[in-house]
Amino acid sequence: MKIANIGEKRRRMTEIIELLKARYPSAECALKYEGDPWKLLVMGRLSAQCTDERVNEVCKELFAKYKNCDEMAAAKVEDIERIIRSCGLYKMKAKNLKDASHMLSREYGGDLPSDMDALLRFPGVGRKIANLLLGDIFGLPAVVCDTHCIRICGRLGMYPESLKDPARIEEILKKILPPEEGSDFCHRIVWFGREVCTARSPKCEQCPLSAHCTHYLQEKK
Repeated sequence: MKIANIGEKRRRMTEIIELLKARYPSAECALKYEGDPWKLLVMGRLSAQCTDERVNEVCKELFAKYKNCDEMAAAKVEDIERIIRSCGLYKMKAKNLKDASHMLSREYGGDLPSDMDALLRFPGVGRKIANLLLGDIFGLPAVVCDTHCIRICGRLGMYPESLKDPARIEEILKKILPPEEGSDFCHRIVWFGREVCTARSPKCEQCPLSAHCTHYLQEKK
């Protein structure tokens, strides 16, 4: 996809990254997966249409009962459903978790693969979860296009705000973000989206990125 003014957008993004680093020195994933690849696989699936806070809370019981992919693969799907019910879409998610755990155990011996095509084979895993795993677990270039990232980067003018297609946005941002910064940028943008650039009533007057924000500058005119 051709991007207008890509050089200017790269320059602005570099400045935005530095401002976010100053505000959030530690780029932590909001999902508390304790460095366990399988846990992040599970939590990533549960996070669809559910808050990270809810996933973290639910997974306390889930991981107390199932400590690894082998145990979850052997579980009754109804038991998984009961624990994750409050995360929404629980029947499909429970089936995905059991099937993905079975695939991880049977085909990979419990070791998560480190390439996009292999990760996309896992039940319930799309590009968002796959990028999360590639960035957090393997330290590879990755852009996680969640709702915060899509909303905020649109407001910043990296693409039209009306664009909501995660795949197209991922393609655009990969051309603008330095590869080594993509994963941490996406974690920081989640925290920023919760605290400052909220979906409703963003705190524009208190925003450290306002000088770089197309949305804010246009609103001021």
